[in-house]
Amino acid sequence: MSKIPFGPTYDEMLNPSHQDPEVRAKALKAIKENELDPINLFNITWKNEKNEVNKIVLPKELTGVDANIVVLLGKYFPSGSHKVGPAYSTLMEGCVDNEIIPGKHTILGPSTGNFGIGTAYITNLMGYKGIVIMPDNMSKERYERIRKYGAELDLTPGSESDVILTLERTYELKKNPLNRTLAQFELLPNYRFHRHVTGGSCVEAVKGIGNGRIACFCSAPGSAGTLAAGDHIKKVFPECKVVALEPHECSTLTNGGLGQHRIEGIGDKMITLIHNALTTDFITQIIDEDCVRGLAVIHEGTEILKKHGVPAKVAESMVDLFGVSGICNILGAIKMAKYLKLGPDDNVVTIATDSFDRYPSVMQNLHERELEVTDHVLDRWFKDVFEDADTRYVLDTRGKEAKEKLFKQKENDWLKFGYKKEYLDSMKKPEFWENEYNKVFEYDKKIKEMRGKEIK
Repeated sequence: MSKIPFGPTYDEMLNPSHQDPEVRAKALKAIKENELDPINLFNITWKNEKNEVNKIVLPKELTGVDANIVVLLGKYFPSGSHKVGPAYSTLMEGCVDNEIIPGKHTILGPSTGNFGIGTAYITNLMGYKGIVIMPDNMSKERYERIRKYGAELDLTPGSESDVILTLERTYELKKNPLNRTLAQFELLPNYRFHRHVTGGSCVEAVKGIGNGRIACFCSAPGSAGTLAAGDHIKKVFPECKVVALEPHECSTLTNGGLGQHRIEGIGDKMITLIHNALTTDFITQIIDEDCVRGLAVIHEGTEILKKHGVPAKVAESMVDLFGVSGICNILGAIKMAKYLKLGPDDNVVTIATDSFDRYPSVMQNLHERELEVTDHVLDRWFKDVFEDADTRYVLDTRGKEAKEKLFKQKENDWLKFGYKKEYLDSMKKPEFWENEYNKVFEYDKKIKEMRGKEIK
């Protein structure tokens, strides 16, 4: 018999003030003293010890737009990325449903980025053996973090079909009856976490900023879980436009294009099963090199930012806040603020999934590819990447024809993995997503009932 090491409910992740005060105090202490204390499960939240959303409102001297660009910061989650949230939610639901048994099952985590780290971290805290399946062309810092948390790595060849290869390898490992998969691309706990926790946090993050509403939400899909936040935002602010960002070099959602790119963790060459295409209003392409150069500007160009009017304290505070995909999301927010002609009362919200700590090797690679990265070069990149951000590569997907194209692409991607057409067709109706979301409240009730109990 084993105790289920449950952490927070969905409500407690959105509202950590609803946690038992003693548990909350212990969790806040542990996050500073012992990263691998299981009490850190209760730190899976966008909020800090003051119960405020971890965020930054980017200076307009950087963005060059009138609209307020609000970035939620994933680096403050345990393990350094918000991807730990859907990893926990998926494992937690499996425990509640008695499909994942402590001491019996091994957990598989297919990933092209931070979800693999989240899987390694969560399996460590909850007492499972973890295996992370991911391509062999990710940054070395990701592999080091996964091994640090005690999970095994099962690497697949990095190629134009690297995600497909990762999923195929996962399905092969699933044949072992003792393996269970935290299938971020296809299981709905990922959707539920982001719709409830991330979406609710986005709404709170804009209070007191501009008109207090959200005109646009941008996110680059890997699993497309984060995009589910847009479903919640649209319920609160129906005028909000939800935008999926993807690499220009891998324009799968736009036109079926496949290709290698430098924005790790996104552009996974498919429309994922949990991507609610009904609520995606635009698809916008971002050039991968702009993201890497933009990260260099913020990480290495503090003096350049000051020269362009960014307050010194803000420029210094941003040095380690973002990773490459975070810059992608920021550039998408800037593009959409221009495209939608948003003004000073309008808010655009996006996400920084992780921070710089897993990208030093990417910066090293940039320096090796460039003849030199001097202040003059960083100044030019500031202008090219931020100041001159344009509105090219924006596709309006609100029409029926565009939606049908996305539905067909999802069908092509997922029939091959054994899903039935009837199930895929059911995803074309809003009722499917509402029914899946409402399971949040069922799971919250069950978690509270089962905390501390033992299972076979």
